[in-house]
Amino acid sequence: MNLLFVTVVPLVFFSIASAVASMADAKRLGKILGVMMLVFTATAIVSSLVMLGVVKIFPMSGEGIVLSMPADVPSQKLSAQIVNAITVSDFRDLLSRKNMLALIIFSILIGLAALFSKRDGERFREFLISGNAVMNKAIGIVMLYAPIGLGAYFAYLVGVFGPQLLGSCVKAVAVYYPAAMVYFFVFFTLYAGLAAGRKGIRAFWANIIPPALTAFATGSSVASIPVNLKASERIGVPEDIREVVIPMGATIHMDGSCLSAVLKIAFIYSVLGMDFSTV
Repeated sequence: MNLLFVTVVPLVFFSIASAVASMADAKRLGKILGVMMLVFTATAIVSSLVMLGVVKIFPMSGEGIVLSMPADVPSQKLSAQIVNAITVSDFRDLLSRKNMLALIIFSILIGLAALFSKRDGERFREFLISGNAVMNKAIGIVMLYAPIGLGAYFAYLVGVFGPQLLGSCVKAVAVYYPAAMVYFFVFFTLYAGLAAGRKGIRAFWANIIPPALTAFATGSSVASIPVNLKASERIGVPEDIREVVIPMGATIHMDGSCLSAVLKIAFIYSVLGMDFSTV
């Protein structure tokens, strides 16, 4: 498990920077990012609407739950929150997967700088491409043993946190997981069909199981980046697209978070005795 996590930072840097540096021009990067944001926004809206419909059918119940007053939380301006999310004050902070968005922005910047340097940046571009190849090979080695680690880690999580599912949040959990499974099987199939028809659906389901199991076992989108890159390569996604979109998607494309966010809001409404059906 730790091997998956420690390889994420160099993998993200080399994959994004090399993909951007190898593009024919910056216009392609702009097109990729534009389409990516459009798709991410559309699927986020769809997932939110799905859970909104689910909680209308299966209302939450927070009876008997007493909320305690939280400790004083220091307030922070929105502008400061945005700055802290996309930047870091020290280069060494980029080496932490906790600052993934800042790392992605830095990687794009380095890739663009290498692209615009033309002949002067040729050797550096070769370094980025070589580094990307080395990291992909390293990931291949790690993934040979990943199923063992993932299985052990998942068993540990079930053993430690499983009993907590029997508490007051059991209904929310019972609603979330079936809804998430329906969204996964139905809507992901629909998305694959819209992208490439029946061929896309077959390719998707032939390659999605390892990334899905990795994400489910680790509870981390970032930890799933390596296996997602491998799966998208097998599907046939162009290199520059997959190496830009997947690392960014692990940070800002959160359909599962949209599902859980709507569910949490509905649950809080019920705890406070408010009617969520009017939302």
